[in-house]
Parts: sequence; structure tokens; C-alpha cells
Amino acid sequence: MADKKKQMDEQNAPAVLVQEDSEETIDLIELLYRLLANWKLIAGSAIAVAIVAALVTLLLMTPKYEATSTIYVLSRSDSAINMSDLQIGTALTSDYIKVFDMWEVHEGVISNLNLPYNYEEMRGMLTVTNDADTRMLDITITSPSAEEAAMIANEYADVASRYIEETMSTDRPNIMSTALVPVNPVSPNKTLNVLLGFVLGGILAAGVVVVRTIMDDKYKTAEEIRKYTGLITLATVPLEGPEVARDKAREKNAGRTGRRDRA
Repeated sequence: MADKKKQMDEQNAPAVLVQEDSEETIDLIELLYRLLANWKLIAGSAIAVAIVAALVTLLLMTPKYEATSTIYVLSRSDSAINMSDLQIGTALTSDYIKVFDMWEVHEGVISNLNLPYNYEEMRGMLTVTNDADTRMLDITITSPSAEEAAMIANEYADVASRYIEETMSTDRPNIMSTALVPVNPVSPNKTLNVLLGFVLGGILAAGVVVVRTIMDDKYKTAEEIRKYTGLITLATVPLEGPEVARDKAREKNAGRTGRRDRA
């Protein structure tokens, strides 16, 4: 009896090992087939999320417009400074950028245009940049209104130029370019949002399919039983689906009715 038990344990050992190994590996081919079999679900989810992203972009997100004016930070009379090296010019440019942080400049713009904003809101709308190797400042305003963005950008250029002239005892900087009313908003990007929604929806649906495949540990065919356990299936018993059972019940009832009629 002991030898027979030992022999049976040895026969069952490979099956156990195969099962343990199968728990640690994922059949990529089967996973790919599952994804392909659920392509309608994945495509439908991608399209649905893309539509939601488009609706959110159009209905809930406020368009923002940008307008830019440009000033030249050094006047023609500053010949010594104009002949200086780039390092000095860059330092002076940084000084002029700092001017746009002064509350006096913000107050001048708010007062002149009678704007309903405070200093913090104005700072959030304003961006001042300096291109490399230049002495020009780009004054950019971001606003929900295209006309307002252009109006505030031009006013900042004018107020800052006068402030520099008065406080730094230098010639008034020149306004190189005035801001035009923008036609197209810079945000939100409708095409990008819809594309991101489509990709996100497809990834979410594919993730659901992958998780369901990994979590599904049921054996559905005799081939899967042999593959994952190493055991051979001797026989299979087909299960009747609800439709087959319903059809058989109808046939049985019809036969009984026919016998009653003949009787």
C-alpha cells in the first residue's frame, strides 16, 4: 500500500508543478485573442469617452485668448549701454521684467481701463518674456475675451514704459509692436482633448478585459484542463443551455397536447 501511494504521489507531482507554474505566467497569445474578441467593447468605450471629452471641452471649458505687445527696453540715447556686452544687456532686461511685478503698474492698468480684477488676478493673466540675445520684452495677456486680452496687453506696454521713464530717470522705452485682437483661442485644445479621450477610453476597456482574463481561473475546455493540470479528460458531459431546455419543454408540452386532442 505504501509503494502504491508513493507511486500515485509521483504521478500527481508534475500536475501540481504545472499548475503552480501556470499561476505565475500569463499566456500572451490567449490575452491577445481575448482583446481581439472584445474589439467592439474597446472601440465603443474609446468612442464614448471621446464624445464625453468633446462635450466637456465645448460646454464646460472656457476658451482663453492670448494677445502680445512688445517693447524695446533700451533707448537710443543709451549708447554706452547699447555697446555693452550681452551679459549687461541681459541684466538690464531682467530689471525691466521686474517692473511688471510693481503694484503701481498693475494699479495703473486697472485704473485706466476700469477693470474688475485685483492684483493677483492681473498677475495670473500677465506673462512677460524675453527672447534670448534680444532686448525686447513680450507682454502677453491671457483672457476669456479676445478684445480684453489685446486691450490689456497694449495698456501694460504703455503704463510700464511711462513707469520706467519716470522712476529710472531714463528715456521712455519704445513700443515695438502693439497687440492685435486674437482670432483663435489658445485653450482648450479640442482636437487634443478628443484624441486623449479616445485613447483613454480604449486603454480603460482593454485594461478591464486584461483583468478579467487574468482573474478568470475557470477551465472551459478539455484542452485547458490538460494544459494547466496535466490531466487527461476521459469524457465530457454537454450542458444544456437555457434556450435548448426551453425548446425541449415546448416540444414536450406540444406532444402532450397532441395526445389529448387525439384522445
